Amino acid sequence: PHTHTVFGKTRQDEYERRVRGETYLEIAAAGGGIHASVSDLRQRDEDELVALAVPRLREMLSLGTTTVEIKSGYGLTLDDELKMLRAARRAAEIVGIRSVRTCLAAHEMPREYKDNRQDYVRLITDEILIRAQAEGLATRCDVFCEPTVFDLEESLVILSRARDLGMSLTVHADELASFGGAVLAARLGADSADHLIRIDEKGREALAASETVAVMLPGTVFSLGLKSYAPGRAMIDQGCALALATDFNPGSCPICSVPLIQAIACSQMRLLPAEALTACTLNAAWALGLAKEVGSLAPGKKADFLILDGPDYRLVPYRAGHNPVNSVFLGGRKISDNSA
Repeated sequence: PHTHTVFGKTRQDEYERRVRGETYLEIAAAGGGIHASVSDLRQRDEDELVALAVPRLREMLSLGTTTVEIKSGYGLTLDDELKMLRAARRAAEIVGIRSVRTCLAAHEMPREYKDNRQDYVRLITDEILIRAQAEGLATRCDVFCEPTVFDLEESLVILSRARDLGMSLTVHADELASFGGAVLAARLGADSADHLIRIDEKGREALAASETVAVMLPGTVFSLGLKSYAPGRAMIDQGCALALATDFNPGSCPICSVPLIQAIACSQMRLLPAEALTACTLNAAWALGLAKEVGSLAPGKKADFLILDGPDYRLVPYRAGHNPVNSVFLGGRKISDNSA
């Protein structure tokens, strides 16, 4: 789950600025961040976005990803959001990887709507979601629920509309502040609540009592050079179902390696190797609403599996930075081979 694979330019300039001491929020306030990717993507056509996304998906596949969630959210207009979702579908078909596409039009408030927030919320609920669902471009809806992005009321309006359209739900929750995003996700029956760096006890209790999966994205904390990871160990002990994902994107996490994410989760969040493996397989499938189809090898499920280059699954997080994948099978058919 949880990638932002379709984008234009990379943002290594922002990476260097963070190394020099600027924060992610300071860079965003100066014109960088999500808005920089939005301005860039709006200038690119669909074919170019497909061409850029294909090698990224091939790299993910070679690192063992068989099913990928691809979010929109760098368009923030009707045409550009649909363009992103079409590009995601086409790129996944070219690579042969299974994809789940999520409409994240509520990723940021477009600058042109900063004084008319409700007009943009209505654009999402009355046009973007309807078109994305009707054209088969997205089956899920996501909202960046934070005090500085979409507040709880706006998030509820968007997510409720998506649910009425038959879309499944996920929420960017409690990443920047303890804001009630996880509680909202659990209350709405969302498949997942993602990030959760600042989740409070009330949010943890809500997730533990629900079927909403807590998706941890430790690569983002690592890439931003932050110190506080989401409380994955405590949440597992409390009874939460926990999944891991990359959050692959051009700004805050350019990591597309799930094995590396496992290593970070084990060393920094104190997940056991078996817990990290489950978080990247069966629990990840639950987070995407696909647990009846993929995520484990069982009768009636699709035969998605990897052959690794070592005899022990614990070698995956142990050898951080190494690609342990020998070959990748999707539906019982080999689609990637690193053994040559």
